[in-house]
Amino acid sequence: MAYWLVKSEPDCWSWREQEENGRTFWDGVRNHQASNNLKAMRVGDRAFFYHSGGERRIVGVVEGVKEYYPDP
Repeated sequence: MAYWLVKSEPDCWSWREQEENGRTFWDGVRNHQASNNLKAMRVGDRAFFYHSGGERRIVGVVEGVKEYYPDP
């Protein structure tokens, strides 16, 4: 099992929304290295959920439930 860091602007997708929905897909990633990291993530890997922007802090932990697939 590997550990990762996934970040989101709280205005786009917040930890509260993550908790309410339980699952989501990570889309809109434009950074090449970040995209490579998502491709390397495996089911069961865990990631710190980081709020960027004004908060700049880890707000929770998520777990991968599906392998990488192209951004729709």
